[in-house]
Amino acid sequence: MIRRRAAIVAILLTVLMAGYMIRLATLQLVPSLAQPAAPMLGKHTDWKQKAAIQRQRNLVLDSGRGDFIDRYGRAITGESYSALALFPVESKARGEAAELRKLAKLLHVSYEQLVEKWDSLKGADFWREEGQKAPLSLSANQLTGLAQLHINGVKVLPYHNRYLPQLNARQAIGFISQHPEWLEQAYGAELASGKRKLTDEIGGAGLEKSLDTLLRGNGPTSVSFFLDGQRHPLQGLGLRVFQPDSVYYPLKVKTTLDLKLQQQLELYADANGLKAGAIVVLDVQNADIVSMVSRPQMNPQQLDRNEETDWSNHALHAVAPGSIFKLVTEAAALEAGVTDEKEVFTCSGQYGKYGLTCWKQDGHGKLTLEEGLAQSCNIVFATLAERLSGYQLYQTAAALGIGDPAGWHAESAFGPFAGRLRLLGEEESGQLFATSIWQQLKDKPTLEVDGGIMAQSGIGQRDVRMTPLQAANLVVTILHGGQRLEPRIVSEIRYANGQLMVELKPMQARQAGTPIHVRTAGTLLEGMKAVTQRGTGRSIREGVWPIAGKSGTAQTLLNGKERVHQWFIGYGPTNTPRYAVAVLAENRSPGTSNQATKLFRGVMDIIAER
Repeated sequence: MIRRRAAIVAILLTVLMAGYMIRLATLQLVPSLAQPAAPMLGKHTDWKQKAAIQRQRNLVLDSGRGDFIDRYGRAITGESYSALALFPVESKARGEAAELRKLAKLLHVSYEQLVEKWDSLKGADFWREEGQKAPLSLSANQLTGLAQLHINGVKVLPYHNRYLPQLNARQAIGFISQHPEWLEQAYGAELASGKRKLTDEIGGAGLEKSLDTLLRGNGPTSVSFFLDGQRHPLQGLGLRVFQPDSVYYPLKVKTTLDLKLQQQLELYADANGLKAGAIVVLDVQNADIVSMVSRPQMNPQQLDRNEETDWSNHALHAVAPGSIFKLVTEAAALEAGVTDEKEVFTCSGQYGKYGLTCWKQDGHGKLTLEEGLAQSCNIVFATLAERLSGYQLYQTAAALGIGDPAGWHAESAFGPFAGRLRLLGEEESGQLFATSIWQQLKDKPTLEVDGGIMAQSGIGQRDVRMTPLQAANLVVTILHGGQRLEPRIVSEIRYANGQLMVELKPMQARQAGTPIHVRTAGTLLEGMKAVTQRGTGRSIREGVWPIAGKSGTAQTLLNGKERVHQWFIGYGPTNTPRYAVAVLAENRSPGTSNQATKLFRGVMDIIAER
């Protein structure tokens, strides 16, 4: 009897197991025979699709990308706050309508707007205010209200937002975006191996691009919310967080920028109408970049170029320098021995050839070399330039940084960097002559350069080009008696646990050309003082600090219309120099007052008052 009952039970269990196996086979191998899924999933689905549906309900909380801080440890990128996440739960499974109305009120939208947005979700997403790319940062009152609600598919989660609303130094920091073509070009091997995906974000400019390989980190932190095939919450499973298991990432990149000064100068530039151009502030001691302002300003979340936004960094664009280049011409003439401090020149307003005139119609009369710089006399510097050979001017220009990017770089393996690293990779080289002449002079020092080219180049026109960063570093080089440094914008990189990964120390620039002598540098500095004491910069003589510098105006064309680039470069205070500043106001109308000169005085006063 007992054996018979055991046999019956065994048979029943066998039949039951067979039924389960048949059902499983049906679901896996014959999806057309399976039960229809919910309408939003199509007519039929299978187990693989349902598993995929469950897996897709996740959300990235933190990209894992390294952040930037200023020289004092203040955050330039990266802020963490509480955000509201919505998961695509089926409408009937969300909760009571009264609860949803309370949620809508907390979010300051109508019930209909909330439901419409929720119904439109194809995957998990954060709640964002209209027109905003970053998730809403929940207030204390909103967090308290949300804690009292009972709604499925709504979760308060910690979110790491990369770009702060008040982000400054935007062009210097750069941006990240999805750009498959850049990824294929830069990381072809990693794409092929599966370490990267074409949908990954990549640094597109600035430090985000230069340090992209390191900043990418060890992967994102994400959260999954489990739903069944009909978009109902799977009770008991809740949320699951996936994050890299590493104490080393994400990295922290310490820049040389002073965030508070950067903020002040950004506001100052806008308040005083700088539409296009740049402001660069360097620490005289080591050429560190303390501030770098570029206009038009970039919005890292809106990268379309137009009149009001531009992701290119104007501090790194080479444009005609005008009369600030007269510092280079004077240095070359003194080094070549074709003039001295005692020579007296005569300016009648007309040079007599090449159609070249002085900006002062009736001329300056008789004036010394120092007065020629103070009054920015074109006749004096065209005369000096024609006395020089092309190679002599080239040698001094190269020694003072014209023709090479100025920013900090490493040529070979350095710490974690393999191969060449340039922190500001977009920086243009600048130039003295047209490329054809420039290349010939390197191989043929005796090459004769036309007198008209020399005269116009000597006053910073024709083919001469310089970036604001190079212009500011020119001042630092003169203050260092001709020794040229490479401006840093990053001082160190640390792991997440605070351990130092690499220190980027101040570095002397690779020698190019023939360095100027200390005496020549001293003569230039005295001339720059004369500019603000009794020359073209005397209008900005009064201020918090005594300052010295050189103004410049360069003719250019914009869409066929005549425009001018206005410059002022200099340093302060004159007794104990601490900062070198270059200001460029681009594409101004001819005949307008020099906006860069006025801005320079204001920048120096802001620095002095801090």
